[in-house]
Amino acid sequence: MPTTIEGSTAGRSKGAKSRGPNQFDSHVGRRLRAARTLAGISQTRLGEAVGLTFQQIQKYEKGMNRIGASRLQQFAHILNVPPSYFFEGQMDEAAAIAAAPVTDEIDAETSGRVSQRQAMELVRYFSRIDSKSLRRHIFDLVKAAGAQPGEAPGPSLEEIV
Repeated sequence: MPTTIEGSTAGRSKGAKSRGPNQFDSHVGRRLRAARTLAGISQTRLGEAVGLTFQQIQKYEKGMNRIGASRLQQFAHILNVPPSYFFEGQMDEAAAIAAAPVTDEIDAETSGRVSQRQAMELVRYFSRIDSKSLRRHIFDLVKAAGAQPGEAPGPSLEEIV
């Protein structure tokens, strides 16, 4: 019997059910969504740019469909990221997913947590601020507002950028 890789269809019989998306396909899909959101491009617009429907983009972003190398290269070019971007943090994320509870945007709003979408939009809009001084003040404000009592201060904006 051929050796199978977890989550792949290699060596499965034709009628075998999948156990859901492969963790690596899901990771690449999440990175695609993050890059698309940061670029301010809708699923429809990205799909049109590569000749796909927004439903296909949704399937890629959820990890339901695997993204081929040539398609990944197209996405990288359109979203202005290197192809390696889609694989960064893959092993770190797998460990974090196993340890952290899953929350969606609705859960995040009701629990007071920030959803991934909200965080990505915040980064996108923050990066559009032209004034370096204004960015620094906003960063300091958010950092101060989010600090826990007795917590050591984190790095300054200049140390991050």
